[in-house]
Amino acid sequence: MASVEYITYKGILFPPKDYSLETLNQMENEFQILDDDIINVASPKSGTNWMSEILGLISQKGDPTWTHSTLVWDRSPWIETNGGLQRALKNPPPRLLNSHVPFQLFPKSFLQTKAKVIYTLRNPKDVLVSFYHFSMIIQTLKDPGSLEEFLDKFLSGNVIYGSWFDHVKGWMELKGSPNFFYITYEELLQDLRGCVEKICHFLGKELSSQQIDSVVEYASFQKMKDNKMSNFSQVPDHFMDHKKGKLLRKGISGDWKNHLTEAQNEHFDRVYWENMQGMNTTFPWD
Repeated sequence: MASVEYITYKGILFPPKDYSLETLNQMENEFQILDDDIINVASPKSGTNWMSEILGLISQKGDPTWTHSTLVWDRSPWIETNGGLQRALKNPPPRLLNSHVPFQLFPKSFLQTKAKVIYTLRNPKDVLVSFYHFSMIIQTLKDPGSLEEFLDKFLSGNVIYGSWFDHVKGWMELKGSPNFFYITYEELLQDLRGCVEKICHFLGKELSSQQIDSVVEYASFQKMKDNKMSNFSQVPDHFMDHKKGKLLRKGISGDWKNHLTEAQNEHFDRVYWENMQGMNTTFPWD
C-alpha cells in the first residue's frame, strides 16, 4: 500500500481521493437541501449501504428494477465527495442522498427545510472491526496497522470522518425532531420487516403488505451481496483491492467478540462510558 496523506477540513480527516476542501466547503455552505430530500446518514461502517438499499426499494414500492440497474453511488450519492456532490446537483427531486459527515459539517441549508434524515447507528465495537477490514481493502485509506493500533486511532477519533462518539452525540441532538429518525443496525438485523414499516411511516409512504415483503426480500444481506449495483464489485481497482476482500463481509452483529482481547474490550468500555455520559438514550449494545 502506498502511503496516504489525509486532508483536514475543520479538524476532521478525509481521504485525498474524491474529496477536496473546496467540495466540503461547498457542501456545507452552499448546497441546497430540498424539502423532499431523504438523507441517509451514518458514521462509516454503520450500515449506510444497507439503508441505501432499503430506501431505494421503498421509493420504488418494493420493485428492485432501479436498485438492480443503477449503481448505489448514483442512486444516493455521498454529498461530501467530489463526484457525489455533482451527481446530487443533477439528480431530479425527490432525491435520495447519503452522508457520513458529523452534524457540524452537514449542509447549513438543512435546518430551514422539511427534508428527512434517517440516522443509522451500530455497536461501535462492530464498527471498529468492520472499519479495520475496510481500511485494508480501500486503497485511498491509510494502512490500519495492527488492530491494537487501529483501536487507539478509532477511540481517539484519529480516523476519517472523526470521532464516532462526537458523530453520534452531534446527530442524536436532533432526537425528537419531526424530520429525524434513528435506528440501529442491530434492530435491522433482528426485525427487518418491522423496521421497514417504521421507516415507511416516518417517510409518509404507504406500501402494501406485498410491497413491504419485496423491500424486505431484496434488502436481505444475501440479495445485496449478489447485487452488482450495491456490493461495490464495480468500484475501480485503484480505489479498492478486490483480491483482498469484499465490502459486504459478514453482515452480522457481535463479530467484535472474535477480534478484541479481554483487555481491549475493557479499555473500549471505559472510553465508551466516559464519552457517552449524559446521553439519555440507551442502545441495544449498552
